[in-house]
Amino acid sequence: MRYGYIGLGNLGGHLAMSLVRGGFDVTVYDLDPKNAVRHVEAGAKHAATIGELVGQVDHVFTCLPSPVISEKVLDEILKHAKPGMCWIENSTLGRDDILRLSALATQKGLKVLEAPVTGGVHLAARGEITVLVGGDEALFNTHKAALEKIGNRMFFMGPLGSAAVIKVITNMLAFIHLVADAEALMLAKRGGLDLAQSWRAITASSGTSFVHETEGQLILNGSYDIAFTMDLALKDLGFAMKFGEDFGVPLDLAKLTQDTFIKGKAAYGGHAQSTQIAKLLEDKVGTDLRADGFPSRLT
Repeated sequence: MRYGYIGLGNLGGHLAMSLVRGGFDVTVYDLDPKNAVRHVEAGAKHAATIGELVGQVDHVFTCLPSPVISEKVLDEILKHAKPGMCWIENSTLGRDDILRLSALATQKGLKVLEAPVTGGVHLAARGEITVLVGGDEALFNTHKAALEKIGNRMFFMGPLGSAAVIKVITNMLAFIHLVADAEALMLAKRGGLDLAQSWRAITASSGTSFVHETEGQLILNGSYDIAFTMDLALKDLGFAMKFGEDFGVPLDLAKLTQDTFIKGKAAYGGHAQSTQIAKLLEDKVGTDLRADGFPSRLT
């Protein structure tokens, strides 16, 4: 099958590259043509417009920063799509968003799979990210080989909308853990402990988390460079709070975390790294969380 990939940003660029490296016939498009250079060098084709891309492929992947942009891109796809084409959405959307956009696509004869990913940009670069899939199971099986190239762990969650819910849950936990990790590391620093050794001790303890073991290193380096912004964190926390209302679940920790990220955005801007939420605490108490031997980016 010939696949198109639209959206070659921090995350989508790696997902598209995994398809290319996996031997698939891939055509790519991004608003910034420079983002497509490495894909073309690796064997992908490049389309100058979304319409041109859709005309050259059988199915289309997208990875985009917001539901508004996903809808705009889908509208352009629908102008050129062939009946039976499948739209596979790697973006993080709310459940209502994916169901609404799926209805628009279905009216035009498109099939839809949601396949948001989780684990971080560094795992996407290695083809080792986790893929969460929602939709028709037979359709999932049709595209399973391609999805397996994107990530090395995959979970079929059920009907369309199911993957949106679990993806938001995983991100909600990650942001809670991030704020908690900054507080834990600050306690260690202000308590006079060696921060590098404290990080290792936490990693080997019952208090560890994926976020501590990955993003915690970027805090200690001082780069904070996780390739994920405050704006994106707040988007996902907004989805989580909406689910809390819809499902009748009070999300006290998530609300406190959302409030903290609102302060972080006010202090550093929406395009600041989400990991800079730790800097909010550093600035408040006048103490940095630096330690030697930690990377500026995860690989």
